[in-house]
Amino acid sequence: MIQLDVIGREPEKQLLDEILTSPSAELVAVYGRRRVGKTYLIKSYLKQQIVFEYSGIHNITTDIQLANFTGAMAAQLNGEIALKVPKDWFAAFDLLATLLKPKLRRKKSVIFLDEFPWMQTSKSNFMAAFENFWNTWAVDKPNFVCILCGSAASWMIQNVLRNKGGLHNRITRKIPLAPFSLYETEAFLKSRAIFLDRYQIIQLYMALGGVPHYLKQVKPGMSAAQVIDATCFSKNGFLHTEFDDLFKALFDASERHMRVIRTLAAKPVGLTRNELIKACKLQSGGSTTQLLDDLTESGFITPYVPWGKLTKDGIYKLTDEYARFYIKFIEPNRAGGKGTWMRLAATPSWKSWSGLAFEVICQKHMDAIKIALGISGLYTSTAAWKGKAGAGARPMQIDLLIDRQDYCINICEMKFYDAPFVIDKKYATELQQKLHQFKQQTNTRKQLFLTLVTCFGIESNIYTTGLVQHVVTANDLFLQKQLGG
Repeated sequence: MIQLDVIGREPEKQLLDEILTSPSAELVAVYGRRRVGKTYLIKSYLKQQIVFEYSGIHNITTDIQLANFTGAMAAQLNGEIALKVPKDWFAAFDLLATLLKPKLRRKKSVIFLDEFPWMQTSKSNFMAAFENFWNTWAVDKPNFVCILCGSAASWMIQNVLRNKGGLHNRITRKIPLAPFSLYETEAFLKSRAIFLDRYQIIQLYMALGGVPHYLKQVKPGMSAAQVIDATCFSKNGFLHTEFDDLFKALFDASERHMRVIRTLAAKPVGLTRNELIKACKLQSGGSTTQLLDDLTESGFITPYVPWGKLTKDGIYKLTDEYARFYIKFIEPNRAGGKGTWMRLAATPSWKSWSGLAFEVICQKHMDAIKIALGISGLYTSTAAWKGKAGAGARPMQIDLLIDRQDYCINICEMKFYDAPFVIDKKYATELQQKLHQFKQQTNTRKQLFLTLVTCFGIESNIYTTGLVQHVVTANDLFLQKQLGG
């Protein structure tokens, strides 16, 4: 099966291949944050199989939406012969079924309904008509694939994935499309003749994340600092005012979502659900659950369960790179203009923040770290841990540990540094105390392996011998995730 022009996305492409060879009808939901490349993936990878596509239009009447939908059917399925506009969506989907029948007799056929949430207008009965189309006609057509896609994440989650009506449990596959990994980001940039070293790419990733549309702003011959300055701080920079538009496009009543994002931005260690409810003045109930699910499914926040705790004790962290960078640096310096980032990048504030940003990147690239450690085939769980004060000792914190099935735990220290990291006597003592406190307070009998994750490795000296068992470098973070791993 020859498919072209899609950088990375190997797990998603594998899933799409499975869909195309499925012996049953498939109803697929594709969702994710804005500008992450959902439409591009489907239209590029399935361009040979798509027989009909339509993209909903925002804020138009049902009559206009129906007219446009009918025009698309005429152009793509009726030899460009005009069709009479159906009286309603039930009639429109009946017509679509009639026009699709000849296609389904010949090959696996895909219809792609993009911006699906925008097709639902007030009192249009669109969803009822689509549910009827799927349940009474499409569901038993083995050559039929229908892909629903939308950037209005909360609508897709509530009305498609968690539909309590006619589409309940009807979605056969879901593709939550995440931003590019570091591996995919590098491949994407190279495809555009942009050859940055990996330290530069990591700096870029801290501000832009792996969002393809943001990465399109990178021009050949520019350093990471120049790209960030031009896109984020120049008056006409693409990401200078993206933040507000991003959340308004994704979520209804986006003010509550933005409140949670801003609250978590001020608390890098994260907050529990109850702490978020109190800090954001939210109600304790289903609406807050939905709000947190919206942000989680869209990739903005990530729930973590501390080591040795229950799921109910989980904490939420802000893990979207652009949102974190915007709140910390772009928003307070909106009036700065060109050259602002060159000044800010030299401040202690950036150096401190970049260390926290690097930790988030490492947590997102656990698959690559496991490959580097040679444990990709092992069952593992990852968590953070915070000790308790006692006997004159301050409580230690471990931001990332990998609890392994083979009765070992990797205690990970993550350091963003522009040269081989040097462990001095003071830091070596702190690391030894951290290991001792963890072992003593958790009563674990597992083998502990101290693991340093840092861009250029560590400088061997008398303090590293016997203390550090594993070193993971920036190059390791760019390792490709193994399919099926």
